[in-house]
Amino acid sequence: MLLREIEERDNKQVEDLIRTCLIEFGANKPGTAWTDPNLGDFYHLYNHEGSKYWVVEVDSKIIAGCGIGPISGFPHICELQKMYAYKEARGTGAASELLEVALEYARLHYNECYLETFNNMVAANKFYQKNGFKALTKPLMETEHFACDAWYIKSL
Repeated sequence: MLLREIEERDNKQVEDLIRTCLIEFGANKPGTAWTDPNLGDFYHLYNHEGSKYWVVEVDSKIIAGCGIGPISGFPHICELQKMYAYKEARGTGAASELLEVALEYARLHYNECYLETFNNMVAANKFYQKNGFKALTKPLMETEHFACDAWYIKSL
């Protein structure tokens, strides 16, 4: 298992990973990452100060990924973004390693980390809570991910 920063050659595999997971949880609809215009170009999207995307690779296949990005209007809060893993990667420790690297990076630039997800992603919600994210009753702000129904924040 190799955890590394995204490379341009990974864009298609990361898009396939995210779309597969969204379909699995019935989130292949407007108001989710499904309609994000940059979904197939994370290498460029996350190639800026305060932004980074990581992938976990096994035998040349991307099996998981997540990113950190800024939130417009909240200079001291970042967002944990597009954290997804194929079924076969769940329970392997890949998500824990990704989160650790992402939060380590986030601490260099931000004071808090926010995320949006779905209540039906039960294991993901438990994972975030186990890792110190506190549930919010509403989103931090209006985003293009209006279909999300679970929100969390963590002090870094």
